[in-house]
Amino acid sequence: MTREALPFTVPDLSQFARTLGRSLKERHSIKPEPPGHVELLNLLARASGYRNVQSLRVAASRLPPPAPSADEVVPAPSLSAAARKALTQFDARGRLARWPHKFSVQRLAMWVLWTLFDAKRVYSEREVNEILKAWHTYGDHVTLRRELINHRLLTRKSDCSEYRKLPVRPDDDARWLINAWRSRSRP
Repeated sequence: MTREALPFTVPDLSQFARTLGRSLKERHSIKPEPPGHVELLNLLARASGYRNVQSLRVAASRLPPPAPSADEVVPAPSLSAAARKALTQFDARGRLARWPHKFSVQRLAMWVLWTLFDAKRVYSEREVNEILKAWHTYGDHVTLRRELINHRLLTRKSDCSEYRKLPVRPDDDARWLINAWRSRSRP
């Protein structure tokens, strides 16, 4: 049997569980062995109000396709040239190995560093420095901190006592880079 995704919603979970339990108990009184795959699918479909699994499939085929959510990342057929270049600026452990020359590559690299901060947390300058020192190898955390502010990815008080991650949304190119960076830098 081929695998297929069927939307399966149960309006009343308690009723579903009672119906399924009764069906399994009745079936067990007739046949003591556990139900087979297709029989179990039919029991689930009946408990959710369908005649059998085929009627569940028909009902599911009539539903409109789900709209993609705003949080879903559209898979990139390939990274843009700037994103590919930005990815090469990071070493195998995911640390920024050099400061990019091109502004478009710098901007993308900043998005990767932006992911290292928690949105609900207030950071001191020392904490920001510690995070940035851990995630780059060329010894210029001050530039990275300043660029995160300049790119409006972090904000700070005028006396530099508090830093916060700004709730901004990366564009597709930045999201694809972040995903590529995460998958590449996993141990």
